[in-house]
Amino acid sequence: MSSDQLSLTFSALADPTRRAILASLTQGERSVKQLAEPFKMTLPAITKHLKVLERAGLISRSREAQWRPCHLETRPLKDVADWVAEYRRFWEASFDRLDDYLEKLQNKQDLNE
Repeated sequence: MSSDQLSLTFSALADPTRRAILASLTQGERSVKQLAEPFKMTLPAITKHLKVLERAGLISRSREAQWRPCHLETRPLKDVADWVAEYRRFWEASFDRLDDYLEKLQNKQDLNE
């Protein structure tokens, strides 16, 4: 995944309304009106959020007569998860070193008692 695409994805995910929209789409396709129902905002405001999600590749929209269903696209989320996984190895190694250090401190304390 290019860094520009990753930036678009993180930018889209930075907003709680957009994350809530994505969570709603995990249940299946929804219309703009259905996506707007839980929010106290206008349809044009929801449409702006949908455009950000669409530009980031997180959703796609199709047209079926008058209905324009939105569909969750999971590939960008997988790319984010893969990117974060690289750092998880670092965190785990750091925690392992911290565990070792704390164990040594505990052993020293036990010897001094």
